[in-house]
Amino acid sequence: MSVIDDYLAGVSGAHRERLDELRALIEANVPEVELALSYGMPTYKLNGNLVHFATAKGHVGFYPGPSGVAFAAERLDELGLKYSKGAIQFPLDRPLPTDLIADIVAFRVAEQAQKGR
Repeated sequence: MSVIDDYLAGVSGAHRERLDELRALIEANVPEVELALSYGMPTYKLNGNLVHFATAKGHVGFYPGPSGVAFAAERLDELGLKYSKGAIQFPLDRPLPTDLIADIVAFRVAEQAQKGR
């Protein structure tokens, strides 16, 4: 059982469904990723922190860092999603924007690959 499995064991309902979907999407796009808990959140590492996610009231938080949010800001605005410097809120009452998340993860993978050189 991974640290992410441990975290998810305490989550249920719509939050759990969204986090399972988010986890599957990340792991499908970055199979060589390291799993950890950082800042109390499930964290994917690749040459440092890649992305985090967590539950919050009424949404799940996705934390691709400031560069990941900046990369996606225009699309986030188009989708009417709330975001801040390093965090994106995915409401529980809307489907996850899987194409956008995959693009953010790919951007972060490329960015972290540069750090590993």
